[in-house]
Amino acid sequence: MMKRNLPVKICLSCDRPFNWRKKWSKDWDNVKYCSEKCRRNKNR
Repeated sequence: MMKRNLPVKICLSCDRPFNWRKKWSKDWDNVKYCSEKCRRNKNR
């Protein structure tokens, strides 16, 4: 897959776009945050 064709989501914490990563391939539908830091700060 070419980088420009990768799926993109918006982080629920920081509102920034993030791209699909191979480590998320099996669980992409459930990924909501771009990083561990955002996941920890989800209520802010």
